[in-house]
Amino acid sequence: MIITPITTSSTKGQELLCRLCDRFQTADNKCMQTVSDILVKVRSQGDDALLKYTRQFDAPDLTVEQLRVSEQELDESHNQVNPDFIRTLDAAFERIHSFHKREKEESWTITRDDGIITGRLVHPVESAGLYVPGGQGGSTPLVSSVLMNSIPALIAGVKRQVMVTPPDRHGQINPALLVAAQKTGVTEIYKVGSAWAVAALAYGTKTIQPVDVIVGPGNQYVAEAKRQVSGRVRIDMIAGPSEVLIIADESANPAFIAADMLAQAEHDPQALAILVTTIPDIGEQVVKQLERQLESLSRNEIAGKALRDRGVILISKDISESISIANRIAAEHLELMLNEPDKWMDEIRNAGAIFLGNHSPEAAGDYIAGPNHVLPTMGTARFSSALGVETFVKKTSLISYTRQALIKDAEHILKLANMEGLTAHARSVSIRVDEK
Repeated sequence: MIITPITTSSTKGQELLCRLCDRFQTADNKCMQTVSDILVKVRSQGDDALLKYTRQFDAPDLTVEQLRVSEQELDESHNQVNPDFIRTLDAAFERIHSFHKREKEESWTITRDDGIITGRLVHPVESAGLYVPGGQGGSTPLVSSVLMNSIPALIAGVKRQVMVTPPDRHGQINPALLVAAQKTGVTEIYKVGSAWAVAALAYGTKTIQPVDVIVGPGNQYVAEAKRQVSGRVRIDMIAGPSEVLIIADESANPAFIAADMLAQAEHDPQALAILVTTIPDIGEQVVKQLERQLESLSRNEIAGKALRDRGVILISKDISESISIANRIAAEHLELMLNEPDKWMDEIRNAGAIFLGNHSPEAAGDYIAGPNHVLPTMGTARFSSALGVETFVKKTSLISYTRQALIKDAEHILKLANMEGLTAHARSVSIRVDEK
């Protein structure tokens, strides 16, 4: 049996829940040190280090002049993709753009009767780096990653967007990625990947100027590199393996459940697919469907390993317990395959994205529904959110006093400053108040 259903009330079920709630993981010491060494080399050796790593792992004959995708490559890419792809790209762009446009914040001020003006100024960062994984050597271009990372930055008003992605063995980038990038206004694209690409974005080289924000998914080396440069630049999040939690009642279709669990499992052997159902028979039918559907998948070895090693089917006593479990686990994707999903939606507190009903597969969210598919994993949905326009903006406080307003507030400022022993703070106020 690929997954053995477990009741939540059993000792084994409780132990499993504890592990699921404490699944946050960082890179191992070897990965941390490897990434640290890469960052140091790129920071000190610049383009030479980039070429060394890129030649070693991706394109053996790449030259420094070829690091940046040329205008000719950008132009030619449009003739190398199918017209049907362009129609799909346009549709996805429109959906994602219209959703994220609602997220844009405006600057605001408050003017009090005494003349004090306070407010918040909202400005985009100057530059953003977009990491796009290679996708099996470029053969499976992750176009959705380009759109999901770039469109919010476009709406935010970021002036300079830089895309990095590993080249294939011949030093080429899949034309679909280049067309998608140009659709969102990105033309500064470099043929570098992994931790050395993140290092270049953070520290800069002669060829690649540094950026203010780095976003995008990647393997454990990319995630660890982003973690190590965080603070010097903003990052979207430290992403772990993809995950889905499905809550199902008697109205759910076992074939749909299995299909969605497999959709997560095929990402990575470490992907996490969880079903919590109140109906034991549903759990048993899902197991049969998983075994049946797995055989026809192109990535069946990856999906099979993920399900055998990490797949979970829990039998709960009722929907309320299922919702409580979902809030504890705080999954990246939460599907409510329930007869009345709207009834329970307000009970959900922790989830990256919620999918309502039997006809809202997570895959729709990955590509064309509109909301961003870059979501918090490993339980971090308890405190973090999806990538959005706010990822690419900074907020500055605004304060303006008249002399009379300062005189009015001086008593309170002086009291607090003196209480904290900061006499220079106090004097900076009193010198203005006492001015003749």
